[in-house]
Amino acid sequence: MTVQPGLERGGFLLFLLLVTVALLVVVMPFLQPLLWASLAAIMFQPLFRWFLARLPGRANQAALGTLLVITIAVILPAFLIGSAVVNEAAGLVIAFQEGRINVSDWFEQVFGALPANVRASLDAQGWGDLGDLQLRAQGFLQDSLGLIAQQAIAIGGSVFGFVLAFGIGLYVSYFLLRDGRQIGEAVLSSLPFERAIADRLSTRFLGIVRATIKGSVVVGLVQGALGAITFWIVGIPSVLLLGVIMAIASLLPAIGPAIVWVPAAIYLLATGAIWQGVVVIVSGVALIGMADNVLRPILVGRDTGIPDWLILVTTLGGIALMGLSGIVVGPLVAGLFLAGWTILREQREGAPAAA
Repeated sequence: MTVQPGLERGGFLLFLLLVTVALLVVVMPFLQPLLWASLAAIMFQPLFRWFLARLPGRANQAALGTLLVITIAVILPAFLIGSAVVNEAAGLVIAFQEGRINVSDWFEQVFGALPANVRASLDAQGWGDLGDLQLRAQGFLQDSLGLIAQQAIAIGGSVFGFVLAFGIGLYVSYFLLRDGRQIGEAVLSSLPFERAIADRLSTRFLGIVRATIKGSVVVGLVQGALGAITFWIVGIPSVLLLGVIMAIASLLPAIGPAIVWVPAAIYLLATGAIWQGVVVIVSGVALIGMADNVLRPILVGRDTGIPDWLILVTTLGGIALMGLSGIVVGPLVAGLFLAGWTILREQREGAPAAA
């Protein structure tokens, strides 16, 4: 019995699909370490090339040197800051539970510092009694801080899994740094696309990854650091926690870190801390707010071609779906989506012209 060539090809494609899905299922527990290892290899490939130029023919040593720099410059500071943030969050949760922090008192202080005519106007509109709003705000803060503490407990409760994932991430980063270009070339050659399309998607992929990390992560860290320093100068407690919140808020277009420093400035002014409130406002406008406008063009260098509203939606959706990894994955999916449909449109428009 002769097997039809089409059936053979269909069976082989089905086999490829099944074995690919099986591989994804097997590596799913370590998907995030693999993702961050890939991102590290992409971002630090120039550093690896720098080491390799000074260690010709010694790719292993160049990869180890790059990993050492990543560990000292990125991983260790992240661990130190993360542990400090978790301690601050846990302390605030305990303070809320013991009643040492009461958001209602903050609202009353701010409301009481308003001019009499403003208070009268708010009373006339039914905004004078903010009891329900105060309770909701306090509950929101407690839930948010409790979530941070829960995540820390989850990590601490599965130390072996965390260490294993971390070790796998470093191990894979080493090989991706050393053999990344060869692996990338093999993947592009194996894709069921025309090579020109595969090259365009690859260029788009690398451009979005670099733009997202340098334009969002780095700028967010700078804005968060400036905010933390500002709050430390004026004497606001839990500056590291507030700085991390500002770094995350920097992902939101237009509003950004102002969602943190504006309420802080209002509270300081309302409670009589005039110079502290002025310092926060000046720093927020002149330093924190301008950091994005100054640094993003320098670091990114060119537009990602993704509308701001789509970046916002996909970033928040990615964070909700994948956690911290969604900061990169969300915009990446949006960019590849737009690139794919753009290529299809160009092909459809080019076909009648060629005919």
